Amino acid sequence: MDALGAGGSLGWLYAAKRGQAAAGTVLARALLPASLGLLCSAALGACGGLLVFLAACLVSSACRGAGALLPVGDRAVLITGSDTGIGHALAKYLDNLGFIVFAGVLNKDGPGAEELRRTCSERLSLLQLDITNPTQVKEAYLNVSERVQNTGLWGVVNNAGILGFPADGELLPMSTYRQCMDVNFFGAVEVSKTFLPLLRRSQGRLVNISSMAGGIPLPKYAAYGASKAALSMFSGVMRQELSKWGIKVAAIHPSGFRTGIQGTSELWDKQEKDLMENLPAGVRRDYGEDYLLELKSYLLRMPAYCDSDLSPVLNDILHALLAKRPRGLYTPGKGAYVPLCIFCYFPLWLYDFFISKSLSIEPVPRALRTSEARNKNL
Repeated sequence: MDALGAGGSLGWLYAAKRGQAAAGTVLARALLPASLGLLCSAALGACGGLLVFLAACLVSSACRGAGALLPVGDRAVLITGSDTGIGHALAKYLDNLGFIVFAGVLNKDGPGAEELRRTCSERLSLLQLDITNPTQVKEAYLNVSERVQNTGLWGVVNNAGILGFPADGELLPMSTYRQCMDVNFFGAVEVSKTFLPLLRRSQGRLVNISSMAGGIPLPKYAAYGASKAALSMFSGVMRQELSKWGIKVAAIHPSGFRTGIQGTSELWDKQEKDLMENLPAGVRRDYGEDYLLELKSYLLRMPAYCDSDLSPVLNDILHALLAKRPRGLYTPGKGAYVPLCIFCYFPLWLYDFFISKSLSIEPVPRALRTSEARNKNL
């Protein structure tokens, strides 16, 4: 017994030393960019150090993201918001790769659900899932847990979301703020908390689809951006807390993709009517009718600036689901990291200037036009 005990202790000590060495290597890789940035700042000045720091971060991120993916096997993944957009494309993509897919849809009899039935394999199951309805979330959990049984659920992708009506934060009715929070944040939290017991069983993955607007402030997205920022913060905290269970958490911040999240023209009319009916007379007078009408044309222009190819988003979600060391944050989209870097590492006034110049020509509220005209006449 003593010999076995000593051998066990030595084996544990050797394993611990190897674990410490591995942890040290990972820590060194993580701290290398920051250390290099500080050294370069001292040697090259703030601007030169910042450039080298950003380059080191990109190289380090690429190295961490490299490597083979885990096999698909019989892994099961739940996706919310599979009626349209990213969720719809992801359900097809993962089904084609051999995953067992639970596709949550807002309308089980709608065209999106019908297309999934027609085009996907028998591995895909449709779930009636309004994530703001606790009863439907619970029913989905019971359905999924019965199917996966002891193996657990490998992944949950919180994708369901709404945009609301893009407008100045002062103009948005409180109902828009509440709806965005209910769907984009509270709904995702409800789904996460409900399905975490299944993820703990498999030591799986929690992937939250946030937005670039959840990481940096963007005009006209006060309600949407605030709800996505809450989701991003939730992802970060869950990443830290769930690591002890072996669960890995990632946030995806797509930018500039055509997903249909802005909704239909009927929805725009309803949202515009809601906005107009809730505007105080003074606010409506100060902004002017032409400014308010321009808000809807902004919605109409949005798709023209968006990429219809969703493959960068799908590839990042797959990496988050199957990589041995997934990143905590993914930013798919052309140049998506540029405004994020400017926001994080430069003065805020420079970021605000960059954003104002990046946007198309903005209409001027009526009260400001009147004030400018009056000042010119003085």
